Amino acid sequence: MIGFPNCKINLGLRIKGKRDDGFHDVETIMYPLQLKESIEIVPSEKDFIEFTSSGLPIPENGKINLCEEAFTLLSTNYKIPNVKIHLLKKIPIGAGLGGGSSDAAFTLLILKDLFKLSVSDEEMYQMSSRLGSDVSFFLKNQPVIAKGKGDQLIHCDLSLKEKYLVLVVNPLHISTAEAYAGLKPSGREITNAENLTALPIEKWRDLMINDFEDHIFVKYPVIRTLKEKLYALGADYASMSGSGSSVFGIFSGPPPGNIREYFPGSFTWQEKLII
Repeated sequence: MIGFPNCKINLGLRIKGKRDDGFHDVETIMYPLQLKESIEIVPSEKDFIEFTSSGLPIPENGKINLCEEAFTLLSTNYKIPNVKIHLLKKIPIGAGLGGGSSDAAFTLLILKDLFKLSVSDEEMYQMSSRLGSDVSFFLKNQPVIAKGKGDQLIHCDLSLKEKYLVLVVNPLHISTAEAYAGLKPSGREITNAENLTALPIEKWRDLMINDFEDHIFVKYPVIRTLKEKLYALGADYASMSGSGSSVFGIFSGPPPGNIREYFPGSFTWQEKLII
């Protein structure tokens, strides 16, 4: 069975402070994109999980892949055979787009369908939260306000349908650990997040804030330049996404010219938004 994990962007990201469990209290608005990769999962007769990948190389960090973690977590409560998992990696890594979290969520969803498991929505949510802060978002793939460590999801009446998005990812790999190491939490929430999303998007520029930008832009000025260039090209709103090296711009109409020519050496993606 094959699934197609997508990615997300963060519209504003406030870090309120560090929690007793080592995570940070955050508030952000998460929005799904159509940039996708693929996962194929088939039953295996072997006595171990087989995981392979192609496409973008996945850094070796001494940990098992989140897809394998998702299988292990699900198999503790449900008797399922071992599987062979192949991931075709297309979403840039270390870019604040949630690709790994999406892979984990889709692994749970595929396994549930593949083996026809009666897993409740609540149980899926609990498992996804254990796998990572952003994982539960990808179970529904709808705009949400995320609080807590990022796993408290609140429905958000946000529609960007018919807008255009340009995503630019610099080759830099900024790990979550590196991003948080230089962070000075603002201690604030997104001001009236529920009402802010109803404002015209051009008003977001001074109201939507990503707390990671201050120190990431100082350490990596090239990321700041990407954001400035998107505004120069006519974006109504531009921001760094999450804690990574990706920057996006939202446009009212089609972006001008060939976007790749404006951002040589960077990964680029553009789409007409559908939600």
